[in-house]
Amino acid sequence: MVYCIYCIYTVSYLVVCIHMEKYHMFLHLSDLSDESLQSQIIRQISSQILSGDLAPSMPLPSIRRLAADQKVSIITVQQAYTRLTEKGLIHSRRGKGFFVSDLSEETRNTLAVDTLKNAAELPIRTALNMGLSRRRITGIITELLNKTVIDGGSDA
Repeated sequence: MVYCIYCIYTVSYLVVCIHMEKYHMFLHLSDLSDESLQSQIIRQISSQILSGDLAPSMPLPSIRRLAADQKVSIITVQQAYTRLTEKGLIHSRRGKGFFVSDLSEETRNTLAVDTLKNAAELPIRTALNMGLSRRRITGIITELLNKTVIDGGSDA
């Protein structure tokens, strides 16, 4: 049996399940994160689209609904949706709302690679600035990748 918990407050983050007709979209937003709320929304919705958790043509919550459910400003959600639209991940239909775009496998892979590069750049730069060699960083990444595959990740 699957339970849907509408709001769970913890010390570090808020988990909200947005109820839609045929699916649930979970976002984990944290005020304590160094990442802005807008960036967290973009990253999490992007991830759900690229992983296939949000299928093509699936409706997204309205800007007002998502803002209210997440307890963030309408402008934050509007800017996140604008950025997701610019990336081609979602599209709007006048008077109907926002929907997940139908992405080709090539586009999906390109966006996934771009997302990974953007996420990895700062930690790699930080590691280099702390004096770790490129070889050591590569070894750490390989070790983490192997651990992820062993722990149930994909090796596709």
